[in-house]
Amino acid sequence: MFAVLAVALAAIGLYGVLAYAVTRRVPELGLRAALGATPGDVIRLVLGEGLRLTIAGIAIGCLAGAAGGRAMSHLLFGVGSLDASSFGSAAGLLLAAGLAASLVPAWRASRLDAMVALRAE
Repeated sequence: MFAVLAVALAAIGLYGVLAYAVTRRVPELGLRAALGATPGDVIRLVLGEGLRLTIAGIAIGCLAGAAGGRAMSHLLFGVGSLDASSFGSAAGLLLAAGLAASLVPAWRASRLDAMVALRAE
Protein backbone atom coordinates (compact mmCIF):
# COMPACT_ATOMS: atom_id res chain seq x y z
CA MET A 1 0.00 0.00 0.00
CA PHE A 2 2.82 2.37 0.86
CA ALA A 3 4.59 1.62 -2.43
CA VAL A 4 1.46 2.45 -4.43
CA LEU A 5 1.07 5.69 -2.49
CA ALA A 6 4.74 6.56 -3.08
CA VAL A 7 4.46 5.99 -6.85
CA ALA A 8 1.24 8.03 -6.98
CA LEU A 9 2.87 10.89 -5.09
CA ALA A 10 5.90 10.78 -7.39
CA ALA A 11 3.68 10.91 -10.47
CA ILE A 12 1.58 13.76 -9.06
CA GLY A 13 4.71 15.70 -8.13
CA LEU A 14 6.22 15.26 -11.59
CA TYR A 15 2.92 16.26 -13.18
CA GLY A 16 2.85 19.43 -11.06
CA VAL A 17 6.42 20.37 -11.94
CA LEU A 18 5.86 19.84 -15.66
CA ALA A 19 2.51 21.61 -15.69
CA TYR A 20 4.15 24.61 -14.01
CA ALA A 21 7.09 24.50 -16.44
CA VAL A 22 4.74 24.41 -19.42
CA THR A 23 2.76 27.34 -18.02
CA ARG A 24 5.97 29.34 -17.57
CA ARG A 25 7.10 28.49 -21.10
CA VAL A 26 3.88 29.42 -22.94
CA PRO A 27 5.50 32.37 -24.80
CA GLU A 28 8.47 30.22 -25.83
CA LEU A 29 6.25 27.37 -26.97
CA GLY A 30 4.04 29.83 -28.84
CA LEU A 31 7.08 31.24 -30.61
CA ARG A 32 8.22 27.74 -31.52
CA ALA A 33 4.75 27.02 -32.93
CA ALA A 34 4.75 30.31 -34.86
CA LEU A 35 8.14 29.47 -36.36
CA GLY A 36 6.92 26.11 -37.61
CA ALA A 37 7.17 23.60 -34.79
CA THR A 38 4.60 20.88 -35.19
CA PRO A 39 2.52 19.64 -32.24
CA GLY A 40 4.63 16.47 -32.33
CA ASP A 41 7.79 18.56 -31.87
CA VAL A 42 6.30 20.28 -28.84
CA ILE A 43 5.16 16.96 -27.36
CA ARG A 44 8.66 15.51 -27.83
CA LEU A 45 10.17 18.58 -26.16
CA VAL A 46 7.97 18.37 -23.06
CA LEU A 47 8.12 14.56 -22.85
CA GLY A 48 11.90 14.72 -23.15
CA GLU A 49 12.07 17.15 -20.25
CA GLY A 50 9.82 14.94 -18.14
CA LEU A 51 11.73 11.79 -18.94
CA ARG A 52 15.06 13.48 -18.15
CA LEU A 53 13.74 14.42 -14.72
CA THR A 54 12.36 10.91 -14.22
CA ILE A 55 15.58 9.17 -15.26
CA ALA A 56 17.65 11.45 -13.03
CA GLY A 57 15.37 10.65 -10.09
CA ILE A 58 15.54 6.92 -10.82
CA ALA A 59 19.35 7.03 -10.97
CA ILE A 60 19.60 8.90 -7.67
CA GLY A 61 17.06 6.55 -6.10
CA CYS A 62 18.91 3.44 -7.30
CA LEU A 63 22.18 4.74 -5.86
CA ALA A 64 20.52 5.58 -2.55
CA GLY A 65 18.72 2.22 -2.54
CA ALA A 66 21.95 0.36 -3.16
CA ALA A 67 23.67 2.23 -0.33
CA GLY A 68 20.74 1.69 2.00
CA GLY A 69 20.46 -1.96 1.02
CA ARG A 70 24.09 -2.59 1.85
CA ALA A 71 23.71 -0.80 5.17
CA MET A 72 20.66 -2.87 6.12
CA SER A 73 21.63 -6.17 4.47
CA HIS A 74 21.43 -7.97 7.81
CA LEU A 75 17.66 -7.19 7.94
CA LEU A 76 16.88 -8.65 4.49
CA PHE A 77 15.75 -12.27 4.34
CA GLY A 78 15.46 -14.09 1.02
CA VAL A 79 16.47 -11.06 -1.04
CA GLY A 80 19.95 -9.79 -1.78
CA SER A 81 20.87 -6.21 -0.99
CA LEU A 82 21.37 -5.53 -4.72
CA ASP A 83 18.51 -7.62 -6.14
CA ALA A 84 18.39 -6.78 -9.85
CA SER A 85 14.75 -7.76 -10.31
CA SER A 86 13.63 -5.47 -7.46
CA PHE A 87 15.62 -2.53 -8.75
CA GLY A 88 14.56 -3.18 -12.34
CA SER A 89 10.86 -3.52 -11.59
CA ALA A 90 10.87 -0.40 -9.40
CA ALA A 91 12.72 1.58 -12.07
CA GLY A 92 10.34 0.37 -14.78
CA LEU A 93 7.27 1.24 -12.72
CA LEU A 94 8.60 4.71 -11.93
CA LEU A 95 9.53 5.27 -15.58
CA ALA A 96 5.99 4.36 -16.64
CA ALA A 97 4.54 6.67 -13.98
CA GLY A 98 6.83 9.48 -15.13
CA LEU A 99 5.79 8.99 -18.75
CA ALA A 100 2.11 9.00 -17.78
CA ALA A 101 2.58 12.15 -15.69
CA SER A 102 4.36 13.86 -18.61
CA LEU A 103 1.67 13.12 -21.18
CA VAL A 104 -0.98 15.59 -19.98
CA PRO A 105 1.32 18.67 -19.87
CA ALA A 106 2.81 17.64 -23.23
CA TRP A 107 -0.63 17.33 -24.77
CA ARG A 108 -1.68 20.72 -23.35
CA ALA A 109 1.50 22.32 -24.69
CA SER A 110 0.86 20.92 -28.16
CA ARG A 111 -2.65 22.44 -28.18
CA LEU A 112 -1.41 26.01 -27.63
CA ASP A 113 -2.51 28.58 -30.17
CA ALA A 114 0.58 30.49 -31.31
CA MET A 115 -1.18 33.87 -31.56
CA VAL A 116 -2.75 33.63 -28.11
CA ALA A 117 0.56 32.51 -26.59
CA LEU A 118 2.47 35.37 -28.18
CA ARG A 119 -0.17 37.90 -27.22
CA ALA A 120 0.05 36.80 -23.57
CA GLU A 121 3.62 38.10 -23.31
